[in-house]
Parts: sequence; C-alpha cells; structure tokens
Amino acid sequence: MSVREVYRHAELARLLNPRSVAIVGASPRAGSFAERVVANLAGYDGRIHLVNAKYEKIGERDCYPSLTALPEAPDCVVIAVGREAVEPVIADCIAAGAGGAIVFASGYTETGKPERAAQQARLAAISRESGLRIIGPNCIGLCNFRSGAKITFSGTPDLRPVPERAIGVVSQSGALGFAMSQAVERGMGVSNVLTSGNSCDVDVADYISFLADDPGCSSIACIFEGMSAPGRLMQAQEIAWAADKPLVIFKMATGKSGTEAALSHTGSMAGSDDAYSAVFARGGAIRVNNLEALMETASFFAKAPAPKARGVAVIATSGGAAIMAADKGEIHGVDLPQPDAPARAVLEARIPEFGSPRNPCDVTAQVLNDPASLEECADALLADAHFSTLLVPQVFAYEFATRRLPVVSRLAQKHGKIVCNVWCPEWLEGPGSFENEADPHVAVFRSMDRCFGAISAWHWRGDKRAAGVREVRRHAAAGAAAEAAALLREERGRTVAERAAKAILSLYGVPVVGEALVQDAEEAAAAAMRLGFPVALKVESPAIPHKTDAGVLRLGLKDPAEVRAACTDILARASALTDDIAGVLVQPMVPAGVEVMVGARIDPLFGPLVVVGLGGIFVELLRDRAVALAPVTQGEAEAMLRGLKGAAILDGFRGSPPVDIGALADIVVRISEFAADQRAAIAELDVNPLICAGDKIIAVDGLIVKADAHV
Repeated sequence: MSVREVYRHAELARLLNPRSVAIVGASPRAGSFAERVVANLAGYDGRIHLVNAKYEKIGERDCYPSLTALPEAPDCVVIAVGREAVEPVIADCIAAGAGGAIVFASGYTETGKPERAAQQARLAAISRESGLRIIGPNCIGLCNFRSGAKITFSGTPDLRPVPERAIGVVSQSGALGFAMSQAVERGMGVSNVLTSGNSCDVDVADYISFLADDPGCSSIACIFEGMSAPGRLMQAQEIAWAADKPLVIFKMATGKSGTEAALSHTGSMAGSDDAYSAVFARGGAIRVNNLEALMETASFFAKAPAPKARGVAVIATSGGAAIMAADKGEIHGVDLPQPDAPARAVLEARIPEFGSPRNPCDVTAQVLNDPASLEECADALLADAHFSTLLVPQVFAYEFATRRLPVVSRLAQKHGKIVCNVWCPEWLEGPGSFENEADPHVAVFRSMDRCFGAISAWHWRGDKRAAGVREVRRHAAAGAAAEAAALLREERGRTVAERAAKAILSLYGVPVVGEALVQDAEEAAAAAMRLGFPVALKVESPAIPHKTDAGVLRLGLKDPAEVRAACTDILARASALTDDIAGVLVQPMVPAGVEVMVGARIDPLFGPLVVVGLGGIFVELLRDRAVALAPVTQGEAEAMLRGLKGAAILDGFRGSPPVDIGALADIVVRISEFAADQRAAIAELDVNPLICAGDKIIAVDGLIVKADAHV
C-alpha cells in the first residue's frame, strides 16, 4: 500500500476549526465523557448538537436520534460511545456528510490483540474509502482556544484571549499534550492542542501540516514518539519550512531497538533515534532533549524575529548570574562579544566602578537607586549591531525587580530584537512571571542552559534559512553506480570482504590503500618486498568482518621474517574460525594520522543514512558520531565533521597537521552517494578507518554488507 500524502489545512479545517460540533452518546450523567465535552464547550462560538436516541432533551438542549436527523451536516462529530458501537456511528457520519470524527473509545491496537488491531484497520479503511477524516481511536480530543472549541473530556485551561503570536501544540500523547496546554495558566499563548491517539487516519504529520498553514499559530510544539511512515513527517516539515513556521520537537522512545544484529560498526552505532534526529535536522525542525524545554523553546521561536546578528548581550544585577550566562554561552557555542565603542561609553558612564561594563554586563544592585541606568544600558546594548538578543537574568521575584522587565520589552520592540528573561528564583510563579510570559517581546526561560540551547538553535535555523534551497551536486563519476551495482551482484554471500569492498568504493572516488592478495608466507614476504616496508597483514575473509577482534591483523611489520611469521599465524587463527578464506592482504603501512570512520546503513523506515565519527576502536568507546540522511551535500558533510565532540583533533592537536576538512567532507559525500545509489542492494557499509594526515586521506579498511534480498 502506498503511503498517502499529508492532509493540508483545507482538508482538516472543518474537523479542527469546526463551526458545528455533534456529540454522539450525549448523556446527562455527571462525569461521563459526553457530559464533560459539553461542559468544556461552554465558551464555544459555534453550534452544538446532542445525539442520543434515548433522550429528546438533555438540560435545555434538544437531543437528536441520529446524525442524519440534525438540521445541518456537522463539521466535527465526537463519538463518545463504546468500541463496539463506533463503526455504525462512523457510517452515520458519512451518511450525514460530516467533516470528520473524533473517537474516544480505547481497546484497539494498543491492546496488542489481533482482532482489536483489525477493528482499527477497518476504521482506517473506511476513512480512506469515504474521505471522512478520523482522529483516534483512543484519543483524548483537541482544543481550538481561539474559537473555544475545547472538544475533549480532559480538564482544560479557562478561555483567555489568545495573543497574536501563539503556540500550536501537537502530541501523540493525549495527557502530555493537554499538560502542555496548561502553559496558558502561566501566561503563554496557545492556539491549539491537537492530540492523535492511535492515529488510524489523522496523525501528527497532518497536524503539523495544518498548523503550518494556520495564521493563528506562530510556532509548533510537538511531542512525538514515532511513526511507521516517517516520510510523511518529512513532508510535513517541508510544509512548515516553506511557511517559515518554526517546529520544535520533543522525541520520546529513544531506544536503539533493531540494531542488535548489525554486522558493521555503522549498523550498531546509528539507531532509530539517530535517524529521527537526521530527519528533524534535514527538515529544519528544532529538537529539544527534555519535555521541560519544549514550551519555553516554542514560545521563544513564536516571539523571536529572524536573528540580526550572532551575539548575545547579557545585562544582570547579579555577578553570579552573569558568570553563569558566560559559562552556558560557551557550552552552547553562543557568542558573547564585547560591545562597540558607543555602547561601551554608555556602560562605563552608567555602571559603578564595582560593576562590569563588559559583556556579560553587571549593572549591580545600584539600579535600585538609579533605575534609569538600566534602561540606558539596555538601550545601548540593543542598539549595538553585534547583538541579536538581550539576556536578562531575573534573580528576584519581587516587585522592585519585576517592574524592570517592561522597560526592556519596550526597547526590544524599538530595536526589533528579542529579550530573554532567565527566571532564576525558586518562586516559579512569583510576581511578574505571568506578565513576562505574556509579553510578545520577552521569552522566559527557567533554565540558563535551556535559554542558550534555544538561542543556539535559533542561529542554526537562521543559518539554514539563509543558505537557501538545498542543492545536491553529484561528486561521483558518471557510470559509477552501474559499475558498483555489477560488482556487488558478483559477490557471493552477505558480506563483501575488504578487497572487493574497497574496489567498489574506489569507483566513487574514495581513495583506498594499495595491496597484494597472497596465499602463504613466502608470497607475503615477496609482496612486502615489492610494496616496501613497513607493511600490514590482514586476513581476507567475508566470514571475519572484524579483524582486530579475531586476532587476524598485524601492523608495522619491518622485515621478511616478521611478515612470514605473521602470515603463518594469521592463516592459522583464521582457519580455526572459518573455511572461507580468500588469502592474506599485504598493504604498505600508511603514515600515522587522525582516524575517522565513515559508514552508512539502510534503515527500513528512513532509507540510507550516512554516519561519521572518530575512527578505529574509538567509534565504539566514545560513541561520538554524526548521522544524516544520504546523500549529503559538501556543506552538510563539513557540518557533520565539525559537529563531532572530538572535532578539535581535526584542526591539529599537539603538533599534528590539521586535516583537510574539505577533502574529508568530499569523501563523506561520495560514500553517501554510494549508499543512496545502492540502497536496494546493501544493508550496511563501513570504512574504518580513514587515515587523515593533512591533505593525505586514505581508506585502509572497508566492509559492505549486502541486503538479504541481494545475497
């Protein structure tokens, strides 16, 4: 079955922004789902219809025997009946011309029972055949706070005016989605809460697409577990990107299931969570690593204009808070440059000598005696072209401190920049907190670390938008794909051993070490004499993919005697493990350099992924790697390398020459092209290590694992 396209705004408008709501299973019983929905709709500006053949009236409202008896075709139908009664109601929805339905009933696929999964599959089939949009089953509902359509049995915040720059919340978890809506209680603006339940039809990708084109939403906060067709999530991300609608995602279920059987380093390193991170990055989504950061970050992106510079100015009344800001800025790679001469002159004139006119700027508690000094210093910093952001740590939740924030808010509006208020006191909802959250020019964070994480992501997104349309320029030679495919077909068995793997990769322009294949110790010694000492010896066998672990690799052999002894020992050890031995490879030793691993794997959901990391054994010990969807561009490959925790070693360490990052990135691109071209034929690929010494980069080992269907 082909994967459907995501629904667009117009296809979901009746369901998610309804002008009429019908509640099937309406009941006067206090506490019932239907009764709670009616109570939640008290402030709804549309029409409400109750449906239950048992009643003619419930309270003051008429109650109809069926959907087809309603005076109009309802936009949204709430199905508040038991599981066994759902399908007949769905049929009535179709007959009545409804815009869509929300199914509360549970007990479907989530039970793990095949017959219940079949019931959910029938709902999905009905939706496809009829065009009726269905939310759920096992769904808690949704809220449209602008219209008051709180179509849920859950507790919800009271209706308040929704600010212009509001957050749309999307969640696979109903409870967590509605938990996020309570940010309204502390001053945040929330336009929608959209939860998906089991997603027999409408899912998170559809919700993202809807909000991307919704003018009442300025950023999207998404709580995400996973989906069987992540390509649809990528499509939704593209829609949000095209609309310049920031998408912030908190991903749950981050385990690495499915990688235990991997044969290569790459296969064991790049789990599904890495793949999702690659999907988010490719689509321009901002990933946060904990739930506490989700709404703060989404609110920041809803309020912040595009960054005008990379620098952050910090103005604090606490020297300790200023130091903390400097620490976190450094951790997140956010610049805190020094102010220009005009701003510096203002700071020096207005800050006491026991303060600091530098950035971070400590104006001291003297602002209590001279309130105008804070405004003048903040104005000077926001006027400085070095700064995109003014960060104000708030250390007290008392009136004398909170009344300063409107001052910097007005200045942020004046200069078209954003103010970040880092709320430090433990009185989390103390005086001023609500007003600051509600301010359209102030983003509030309850963590200095999360604040700088958001600013870093803001700059990353700004850079990505400034880069324009992504263009993939092919690096491999014409005909490489066909030649490589032919060589892969010739290889028997699942594992393609080193010699053949390197020959295949060399077709893509990957530089590989020369070698000779020998059958015994005398041939090995003769080959070593031809190649020149020192040499390396290693067994050539598809049955022994990890040579170091098996003890069939020898390095730095300096004379024929050492070569003979090593060859004899390698063959003996290999013979004890397998009969599938092609011989022994003799290779000239490559000069020492930085070892880098480049690999790829074909994920069943995401397709080809390319992985880079520190090579040799460290790829497993340090687990320092970057993962991206293949193929990658030259710029993306360079960003992957620069993003490694150990990237500093590539720039030269303790006298070693710096690695040619451009040349190394070119090899990453070529390997990613191989993975993309051969996605149907291979499962995994490992080039470990690439030895990098300045501009000399060479692959000294390689492994390809074929897809089962191509063995």
